[in-house]
Amino acid sequence: MTETDRHIPAESAPFPEIQPVDTGPELGRFMTAMRRLQDIVVSTNPDNALWADAAGQVEELCARLEAHRAPQGVAPAGRGPHLPGLGHPLMPPWTMTEVGPHGVVMEGQFSRFHVGGNNAVHGGVIPLFFDWHFGMIVTAAGRANSRTAFLHVDYRKITPIDQPLVSRGRIDSIDGRKAFITATMTDSDGNVLSEANGLMVRLLPHQP
Repeated sequence: MTETDRHIPAESAPFPEIQPVDTGPELGRFMTAMRRLQDIVVSTNPDNALWADAAGQVEELCARLEAHRAPQGVAPAGRGPHLPGLGHPLMPPWTMTEVGPHGVVMEGQFSRFHVGGNNAVHGGVIPLFFDWHFGMIVTAAGRANSRTAFLHVDYRKITPIDQPLVSRGRIDSIDGRKAFITATMTDSDGNVLSEANGLMVRLLPHQP
């Protein structure tokens, strides 16, 4: 056993191969409703009775869906390339508009759910977005199964909600298992809102 192996938890398994899935329109409709619910939850002020009633309905839905649990790689959420956020409610509702070995362009917008204050996108959401974008870039370049080693973000301007935005990213250089990546987010006028650079390291076969 190598020193690296000793740091791998016994219960961990090699990184699973996650393949895209062609979901039907039903998942897209469900995720759209989920995103609307997220926006409403942070922007509404009902009385306590309505909160309680809504909680009961959500709990009932959770119980129905719980009966259909599926392992990673089988559950379709996060595997729909044609859906905003790949059909995953954690990811901002952006879509890939250009995909290739030379880079990935993503377009979309943020909403009330992503606000940190004063209708500006929360500072922590931006690194989440870039980390996801970097993952799409290495996958498009044929370097799947990578982990983020570091991610640096420079905030140039306030990122607004409910406005169309674009993020362009590419691999700047490759050094063995290391892929150094950059990306830039702009608004519809071409103003730079944020820039990111990071390192994605391709996993070894036994690494989780």
